Amino acid sequence: MLNVSHLTKKYKKTAANDNLSFVVSSGEIAVLAGSNGAGKSTAIKCIAGLLRYEGDIEICGFKNKSLEAKRITGYIPEIPAPFDLLTIWEHMEFIARAYSLEDWKDHAEELMERFQLDDKRNKLGKELSKGMQQKISICCALLIRPRVVLFDEPFVGLDPHAIKELKSIILSLKNDRATVLISTHMLESVSELWDRVLIMMNGRIEAERTREEVEKKGEDLTELFFKITE
Repeated sequence: MLNVSHLTKKYKKTAANDNLSFVVSSGEIAVLAGSNGAGKSTAIKCIAGLLRYEGDIEICGFKNKSLEAKRITGYIPEIPAPFDLLTIWEHMEFIARAYSLEDWKDHAEELMERFQLDDKRNKLGKELSKGMQQKISICCALLIRPRVVLFDEPFVGLDPHAIKELKSIILSLKNDRATVLISTHMLESVSELWDRVLIMMNGRIEAERTREEVEKKGEDLTELFFKITE
């Protein structure tokens, strides 16, 4: 479970996140939706513990910056940043050592195969295309078998096969009762995935809906998004 309470992040006098509060339950896929500059990535980075902020964030009952929370949180940034001089396989080994994982190699092989990286295991980080960098970022985050997963614009740069695999993995995470939060401005990319949507504008959550509420009212998510943000 992810519990965000009164999250506020300011850059000088500008509030990138203005008093955000929301809960994403275990087995739920939530989407932070908003135009560029709405504050989605800032919120994800705060939850991941990468920025200073005001408010409280708990991951499965632990403070988000605690070691206990970090051990169960996977984070896929918008811009991947692999190590230039590590191979794809060495990235996996680095994560396994950092998290003291046991019996991780079969899982690593499975992830690499699903994202068509198994035959490129000896390529260095600096040799990878943007799409391949994104794939290794996803594989590294999923290797720890996280209970909470934060995706920041995860489909950007991926080829159709990788998009299909990632969507399948996200649904598997839901079935395994993991908590999933996806930041995106492309609603069509998550149309079959989401359970809860949080529509952001100017650093605030302007609307929150569950899929059940939207379907019950006969609303269209894209039309709702434009109605609120425009």
